[in-house]
Amino acid sequence: MFIFSDEHDPRYMGCSGHPFVKTPNIDGLADRGVRFNNAWTSCPVCVPTRASLATGRYVHDIGYWDNAIAYDGRIPSWGHRLQENGCRVESIGKLHYQDAQLSTGFDKQHEPMHILNGIGQLWGSVRDPMPEKAGLSELYTKVGPGLSNYNRYDQRICQLTIDWLKDRANNPDPNPWTLFVGFVAPHMPLVVPEEFVNPYLSIDFPMPKLLPRNGYIRHPWVQRMASFWDHDATFDSDDKRRLAMACYFGLISFLDFQIGRIIETLDSTGLSQTTRIIYSSDHGDNLGARGLWNKDVLYRESTGIPMILAGPDVESKVCNTNVGLVDIYPTILDCMGIELSEDEESLPGKSLFEVAEQADDTSRLGFSEYEAVGADTAAFMLTRGNFKYHYYVGYQPELFNLESDPEELKNLAGDPAYKDILSSFELELRELLDPEKIDRLAKDDQNELIKRYGGGDAAFGLGYMGETPADKKFNPN
Repeated sequence: MFIFSDEHDPRYMGCSGHPFVKTPNIDGLADRGVRFNNAWTSCPVCVPTRASLATGRYVHDIGYWDNAIAYDGRIPSWGHRLQENGCRVESIGKLHYQDAQLSTGFDKQHEPMHILNGIGQLWGSVRDPMPEKAGLSELYTKVGPGLSNYNRYDQRICQLTIDWLKDRANNPDPNPWTLFVGFVAPHMPLVVPEEFVNPYLSIDFPMPKLLPRNGYIRHPWVQRMASFWDHDATFDSDDKRRLAMACYFGLISFLDFQIGRIIETLDSTGLSQTTRIIYSSDHGDNLGARGLWNKDVLYRESTGIPMILAGPDVESKVCNTNVGLVDIYPTILDCMGIELSEDEESLPGKSLFEVAEQADDTSRLGFSEYEAVGADTAAFMLTRGNFKYHYYVGYQPELFNLESDPEELKNLAGDPAYKDILSSFELELRELLDPEKIDRLAKDDQNELIKRYGGGDAAFGLGYMGETPADKKFNPN
């Protein structure tokens, strides 16, 4: 069973050492298995990441660049491979693919959430040239205690999962099964029932780090992003910002509660004795750091993800090897006893079971990239050992020492002492891909997409939305 949330920064979990965010059920899952301490998204925005997750390939290799170019099944997924081998494979909840009618590797999709009307966030593909401003962000206008449509959706997904598992227990299937469970939390809107947010309202937690109003100067690429779509301008006071942060924490606890109900069902039905569980998320959330909200940048708040592998035969440990969502494809095949084909041997991922069985490998590369909404040019993140490197096409790079500076407070790229490390990272990036060529390829694909819809103005005219509605009328399949 693969449980997948949306926008969960892994540092906000008890098992990762957070001092007050409560995640007892996720912590319990970590106690029963391996928590990967250095896990990275393929791309810090929803739709490209999910295409990468499905195919086991990086975004630049498959061309699903942004939230309007969603997975459509044209490249085989791990689900297709399971189907070929007689496995039952179904999904419940958010997938964020193009359409439920396409063959994407599931025998059945239960109440799926896909990009809106098969089109998605088309205006975000307008990048060449990129408009100066997208307009006022609406993503954080709804903040506070309550019950959003996303909350209701996640509650339904949880109950559907419980019912599905009980049916498996009561009607045993001789064929092995894989179930993908997609939650929306802690994705905005930052609205959550009172019982989950109230415990955080009385905590005097600090304001986010590196605020421009306090003198911090953003990297020019990041500043261009923030100028294009300024989420922080939504808030009229620090009290509102603190409320938003508390609601994010509350949504994580809300998510944890749903996961707890599912794990309890696995235990009560006896299925936990024969079921392996993966928990992860598509990306993180800036949550006010550097005056940024949402995701879309290369800092750890945005690119870091939780990754937990649990099961009756999984040793309890913390693994510090770099891993990512491209590792899920070979992990699921390994879990189901399916050998990689010759083509699949060239995939960048590696089974998490294999990674967990070995000693920490500080030489393994962590990688992420971004060619989507608000990005003036393509951006690439590489991390290995103690260092984390950001390459921005047309801009100066960034370099951080994660051992001495885990919060990425000091950019070392301008220090002559790190010249060789910078050169080494750039050489490795260019061995992996041509960043300028990828930047051009993404923009050409996006320009062609926008052209098909009548141009940039028409793209914005289709609807200036930042989140996929959870209302069933948008998801009839």
